[in-house]
Amino acid sequence: MVSYPPLKSLPAFEAALRLNSFSLAAEELNVTPGAVGQQIRKLEEWLGVDLFTRSTRQVYPTADGLAYAARIGPALQQIADASGYLRRRNDTSVHFAMPPSFAAKWFSPRMAKFLIMHPTTALHVGSTEEKPNFEHDGLDIAVRYFNGNDDGLEAVLLYRGQAAVFCAPSYRDQLGLKTPPDLVRATLINDTKHHWWADWLATYAGVTREETQTLKHIDIDQTAMVIEAAIHNQGVVIANPLLAEEDLNEGKLVHLFPEHVLTVPLGYYLVHPKNRELRSQVRLFRDWLLDEARDLVERQVF
Repeated sequence: MVSYPPLKSLPAFEAALRLNSFSLAAEELNVTPGAVGQQIRKLEEWLGVDLFTRSTRQVYPTADGLAYAARIGPALQQIADASGYLRRRNDTSVHFAMPPSFAAKWFSPRMAKFLIMHPTTALHVGSTEEKPNFEHDGLDIAVRYFNGNDDGLEAVLLYRGQAAVFCAPSYRDQLGLKTPPDLVRATLINDTKHHWWADWLATYAGVTREETQTLKHIDIDQTAMVIEAAIHNQGVVIANPLLAEEDLNEGKLVHLFPEHVLTVPLGYYLVHPKNRELRSQVRLFRDWLLDEARDLVERQVF
């Protein structure tokens, strides 16, 4: 007969080790810190080793605790994945997260199209700049802006990383922006999360990095706001063409120097945990997103 450890103790141990705190583990598990400590003590007594070194304000895993966590972690994840899959197998909802700029500038105009095509799907949408936490946030799938490398995720490229230059038509005409070197007379709107101006100007306008620092600029830390500033005649923005698509189609922006688009090492990737079987509704949503992105790439004129 298989001899199991105290099974109720395992979630307490995993949370306490991951959070390095009995109190934080208790908050996550919705129990008291004393209950977490009691469960871990039961596990330690059953195993015959100390899993944590306790101090007044913090707990630290022992070598045995770290080794034990490494051995049981994959099994606990498999249990969570298998249980979650069965619970959600007939669920028609999709829980999806993406960067705020992607949500505002690309996904929002398309969301209704998916819901009209698939009216029985309940779509739950969120946005975050952080790496998506699939377990804690209950996510099925996400879009992430990164280099595509993550050992724990399946990542499929939606749209490659590019940096192109845009402004309002009236701003272009007002300053007479006809060639890349003309940008030294413009106000450069800088997205502080994506520092592309220096590389673009050095590559296409012959402007050194030192010279770039002396040019007029506005620093903004939200990509969607950067694009809105350009629409409202505040200057020239450098951004991923995907985020400017709708505003280009509506004539709010023009693409300056379309032959000069800089390739950057990041891109928009559709991601979900490796080895997790996607429910049919999630696969349907995934395939629709890929089709929409593929259609954009095929129609792209810059």
